[in-house]
Amino acid sequence: MAKAKRIQRWQRDPEGMRLRILEAAKQEFAAHGLAGARVDRIAANAGANKRMLYYHVGNKEDLYLEVLEGAYEKIRAEERTLDLEHLDPPEAIGRLIDFTWNYFLRNPEFLALLNTENLAKAKHLKRSTKVKSMHSPFVEMIRTVVTRGVESGDFRVTVDPVQLYISIAGLAFFYLSNSATLSVIFGRDLLKKDARDERLEHMIALVLAALTGKSTAAFGAMPVRHAAEHRVV
Repeated sequence: MAKAKRIQRWQRDPEGMRLRILEAAKQEFAAHGLAGARVDRIAANAGANKRMLYYHVGNKEDLYLEVLEGAYEKIRAEERTLDLEHLDPPEAIGRLIDFTWNYFLRNPEFLALLNTENLAKAKHLKRSTKVKSMHSPFVEMIRTVVTRGVESGDFRVTVDPVQLYISIAGLAFFYLSNSATLSVIFGRDLLKKDARDERLEHMIALVLAALTGKSTAAFGAMPVRHAAEHRVV
């Protein structure tokens, strides 16, 4: 009877079932990596069975790639809501850093998926037909902000938008992905709220100092008018 009800639910809402499978798969891959992930657990946590899973998303590697693409789609979609085009360039860069930092904090599974795929030398991501195209508008958005900053005199240098974003993401990613070992080495809890706030202020000051040629002291505790939903408290 329970099996019949699951099948009826799947048939009534196939897209809902597919989304539940993808969410369960994201958690499984983030927790166990591709090699350690188990299709049985994914299906059970999604309220599905293997047949439903294979029908909706294919085999385990196909499922992993779809989860990876979905993770990139999610962060790029949220970045489009930042309205960087209508902010003064320094504030736009500050908002981007603030968002990136808090997105990583709110989505640790995203960092775990990146770690897994980098260990695989991007083997699966190379199969994607979506990832490159979804990043192009984002790169152009950063390029536009930097160009406006140079034209307005706010920024002294024009930088490659890809290099700039990698630097921003790297400042956040390394800190968070290594917070356990760094906390032990330096004898402080790097994930306490005060430590997180200090790190964000440091990142904003560091990047803006590089772009403007000013001292980092000029950007101490710089206010960032961020959207409340992007913050971690």
